[in-house]
Amino acid sequence: MAHTKSQGAANRVVHVIGKRLGVKKFAGEVVRPGNIIVRQRGTRFHPGLNTDMGRDFTIFSKIDGQVKFRNLTGHKQGKKAIDIIPSAISN
Repeated sequence: MAHTKSQGAANRVVHVIGKRLGVKKFAGEVVRPGNIIVRQRGTRFHPGLNTDMGRDFTIFSKIDGQVKFRNLTGHKQGKKAIDIIPSAISN
């Protein structure tokens, strides 16, 4: 029999399911319209040419092409933008 009452700290383990955030398509990869490029919280990456941002800050492609990352200048210095460079995709 225990002589000291347990404080319970070791028993409070909380398991949180990962949200699967991050870059899904890297530079140079070919994407189709609607392909998710980055899932993020906040604007770590900004949408550039031929991309758009969803309500949950997900950046996705609007056209067929290749992914390209670039650094932003000006007041958004230190952030990155994601562009889609158009290319012909043969089906």
